[in-house]
Amino acid sequence: MLDTTNPHNYSYITKHIEIHILGGIKLNNLERMRVTMSVQKLYTKGDQSNKQHNVLRHSIDLYNDNMVEKFIRKIAERIEIGTSIARESLQELTTALEQYRIKELDKEEEVPAPRIVSGKELQAAENFLKDENLLKNTNELIGTSGVIGEETNRLLMYLIFTSRKTNNPLHCISLGSSGVGKTHLQSKVAELIPDEDKVEITVLSANAFYYFNRTELRNKLILIEDLDGAEAVLYPLRELQSKRRITKTVVHKDRKGTTKTIHLTVEGPVAVAGCTTQESIYEDNSNRSFLLYIDESSEQDKKIMHYQRAESAGRINKQEEFTAARFLRDVQRILKPVKVINPYAEYLELPESVFKPRRTNSHYLQFIEAITFYCQYQRPRKYDPHTGEEYIETTIEDIQAANEIIKEVLLRKSDTITGATRNHLERLKTYLKEHNQTTFTNTEIRRNLRVKETTLRRYNAHLLAEGYIKRVKKAKTKSYCFEIIDINEYTNLKTQIDNALNTCLSRFSTASSPPSRHTQNGEDNTKKAS
Repeated sequence: MLDTTNPHNYSYITKHIEIHILGGIKLNNLERMRVTMSVQKLYTKGDQSNKQHNVLRHSIDLYNDNMVEKFIRKIAERIEIGTSIARESLQELTTALEQYRIKELDKEEEVPAPRIVSGKELQAAENFLKDENLLKNTNELIGTSGVIGEETNRLLMYLIFTSRKTNNPLHCISLGSSGVGKTHLQSKVAELIPDEDKVEITVLSANAFYYFNRTELRNKLILIEDLDGAEAVLYPLRELQSKRRITKTVVHKDRKGTTKTIHLTVEGPVAVAGCTTQESIYEDNSNRSFLLYIDESSEQDKKIMHYQRAESAGRINKQEEFTAARFLRDVQRILKPVKVINPYAEYLELPESVFKPRRTNSHYLQFIEAITFYCQYQRPRKYDPHTGEEYIETTIEDIQAANEIIKEVLLRKSDTITGATRNHLERLKTYLKEHNQTTFTNTEIRRNLRVKETTLRRYNAHLLAEGYIKRVKKAKTKSYCFEIIDINEYTNLKTQIDNALNTCLSRFSTASSPPSRHTQNGEDNTKKAS
């Protein structure tokens, strides 16, 4: 019998011989079996005198017949047994090692079977998805699972992660300064997604994505803890997001030694989520993603610190958090792939202030589809009369919910300054309002808002370049200070976006029925409701 209890010293004992495999065996390189073994004669309890002196240690490839034959003669000579016994023992050992290696490789390739939702759990998940207050209940349950605050961001991120099951997945990047909880928020919401549907990555090599199996990433959620550690794969990641497949051509030699080119193809679609503190560096990736700015307010700090204190005091019900997370994973498992059609899509318009409106408009429509997809148990199934394809339709309620959730994203997309600079400017406005001031100096802001000098200079340079502040010379002291040009500009931008979204909804509310779809000459034409 082959004993592999000690991974560094396998033992194989027969009636005549005792063999030890030192260091175990390598599971890769199946074309060879290179081992280091010690061989000795099996002695009885009364005959132990020569045991330590007649030990043969040797490194050998058990698949090399010439080496094996020489080793057999060496064994027979050194420990004084017949060559037939030595040959038979080595052949049996080789067979046992082969079986052990194949068994271990099978274990490595085994994929844990996904959890099957059945019985009461299935019924509870279906009833949850059929509830009219689905989005509100989902947000509350996300909070129960251990996500503190971030009410809008956590629901938005959860719906983005849910879109991985659709043909048009969404992507997100969490932005914020160091230590505010970007990775924590992403990891906690990712716990609500089944393990079989996500791939968590810390560091990637340049060609890592090309060596997944062709369909291994299809409809998966790819989680990157820190985009700073994934700079080498940002290009293939962008292509996977946009084209939904990546291909790499490499040179390969076959068994005959002929050089050939082969294509390594990995297919999507995938949903991608990552975290970073540097918004501008990843502009190409951020254009393809929803930008979620972490709440850095004092109110959020108080919520998190209160939770930390309660957890340290043992007053947090961890079982309740685990149950809520497991239930939301079950909800994700019973969502079925279905096509979504938005009959109102032609009448939806973004505010003119939004930058890069082509891509943002696509994200807006996809997010509405993601909400409809999540509410699929509340939507009647319809079938295309020509193709028989099953689909569900977006409702006005879906659009209203999307507008409420995505409003902050559109606001950030319409801003001419980065998120960090905007957060600083809004804090600055609040400070000036509280102190009934219109001007400020660098020294005053560093002292009262606790901002580093280099960071403050960078903010001021950005705000001056974009025309949000200006330098003012004091008449008395002849020194310079700064003044905000338009203190209400952000409020006006919010109002403009609200009006644009509400205008679209007001068009639908005057219609007695949604636009209907008719087919003429094989083409779909949409007629406006009367």
